[in-house]
Amino acid sequence: MSAAVALQRKLEADSSAYQKIQQDYSKAVESRQKLDSQLQENKLVQEEFKLLKGDANVYKLIGPVLVKQEKNDAITNVDKRIDFIQAEIDRVEKQLKELQEKSEKKRMELVETQTALQQQQAAK
Repeated sequence: MSAAVALQRKLEADSSAYQKIQQDYSKAVESRQKLDSQLQENKLVQEEFKLLKGDANVYKLIGPVLVKQEKNDAITNVDKRIDFIQAEIDRVEKQLKELQEKSEKKRMELVETQTALQQQQAAK
């Protein structure tokens, strides 16, 4: 197999790997956006709880039914949910950083392979 063919195959493989990294990055960004939305929604609920009087009734929607819930239980659940969402955001942020680094590394490999292939073709 000639060097040009080997470089062409490497270019194709690197290109596919780069596209896969970009797809994974897009999915992670989408996930991060959903988590942000959930976090804001839960923070709004948390703020609403602060406005409630001590004897206020709290209901939770379960399927088509509103079920009465203890106020303190509801507050605890929302606080735990916020903590969980924040932990997920941190995890996704780390994943995004890793994917960004992988993407940059793979992009540099692509450029190097393309340059080598062009130089080889120009030498012919």
